[in-house]
Order: sequence, then C-alpha cells, then structure tokens
Amino acid sequence: MDVIKVAAKSRPYKVAGAIAGVFREHQHAVVQAIGAGAVNQAVKALILARQYLAQDGYHIAYIPQFTEIEIQGQVRTAVRFTVIAVPAELDPVPLQPLAASSQEAPEAPEQPASEEKEKGSA
Repeated sequence: MDVIKVAAKSRPYKVAGAIAGVFREHQHAVVQAIGAGAVNQAVKALILARQYLAQDGYHIAYIPQFTEIEIQGQVRTAVRFTVIAVPAELDPVPLQPLAASSQEAPEAPEQPASEEKEKGSA
C-alpha cells in the first residue's frame, strides 16, 4: 500500500477522499507530512476522512509517529499517521455533522435580557 503524501498546499477535502478510499480498500491507511503546513493540512484531512468513513459505519483512529525519510540525499523528519479501524464502543468522540461551508461565520450568542435593558437605559 502506498503512503498518502500531504503538502502544505494540499486540499484537505481531496486528501480526505484519498484516505477514505484507501481505508475502504485496505482497512487501514498511512498519511505522511513534512513541515508544519503539511501536518496542518494532514490533520484537517484526517478529521474529514473520519466523518466520511463514519457515514459508511467505520470508526477510525490515527496513530501519529515521527519517521525519518531521505529526500534528495538529505534525511528529513516526517510525521506519519497510521489510520486504523476501532470498535464503535471505543470511539471516544461523537461526530459533529459536516458543515455546509467552512467559510460560514458562526452565529453570535444571544445577550442576556439584563444586558439589553442596561444598553437601552444608557
């Protein structure tokens, strides 16, 4: 099985789709990233892949580890995530539904009635 390599400019939704596809076929996947930006994108993709796979009844966990790889004669440290299946009863975090758009602004919380009265009397 190939390692899914993630770059800082990778799109998390596309990487998540690749993770989910490999997982469905092999019941595990390996994701690798070098650098802070790439690790950030990989984590986003893992979160999305977990949601995608949950829709199919899979419960997954990721095991992070450092690994050294050689690129153009230089040894670099990468973060590698191994994605494995876990029993549903061991999945500690309930899933939140996927947002329609990650660009949506969150709703402002309502102000207590006492604060509204104070503003009106000022």
